[in-house]
Amino acid sequence: MLPGRPEQGRNDLFLRKRRPAADSQIQSRRRTTGWRRYEKRMLARLSRLGGTPYSIAAGVACGVAVSFTPFVGLHFVLAVATAWLVRGNVLAGMLGTAAGNPWTFPFIWVSVLYTGRFLLGEHGRGGIEFTKVFEKAMHALITFDFSSFGRDVWPVVWPMTVGCIPFYVAAWGITYYTVKKSLEKIGRFKTVSYTHLTLPT
Repeated sequence: MLPGRPEQGRNDLFLRKRRPAADSQIQSRRRTTGWRRYEKRMLARLSRLGGTPYSIAAGVACGVAVSFTPFVGLHFVLAVATAWLVRGNVLAGMLGTAAGNPWTFPFIWVSVLYTGRFLLGEHGRGGIEFTKVFEKAMHALITFDFSSFGRDVWPVVWPMTVGCIPFYVAAWGITYYTVKKSLEKIGRFKTVSYTHLTLPT
């Protein structure tokens, strides 16, 4: 065997052992970069809606906060209504409801349900199949079967309604502050850029 070959083999083995960790770091960076790009695209879309940073941020905050309520199917309507009440951008409110989606709803529903049960002092109850509950709710509303609604749906919807209140308030405040500050930063950047472009050389 040629001199140095065993050392080269050990180096290759060492590199192979380190490769999974390096791959995981690369994937983590890609995910972070992907989220940052998504955030920039969303902020760019919001800044093109028209309106003040307050109106846009308030609208988005209404949409995000409404996503924590158990009134699935009415989120658009509630987002528009609450955005209008606080003089927010209605379109921004509709966009904000994207916070409630098939990936986030399971976590939202479990969180608001158990928070509501805790606040109401309802302990020792088992889990809930939310899909069946919402199917029963829709059927009861369509057929005006209020006895079924009160028996099968209300015991779940009421704790979720109570439990969503702290999440609603927190989501509204955090979203409003974050979006407003980001839009104001974008606005200052655009103003500075425009000033530099128009100044005589």
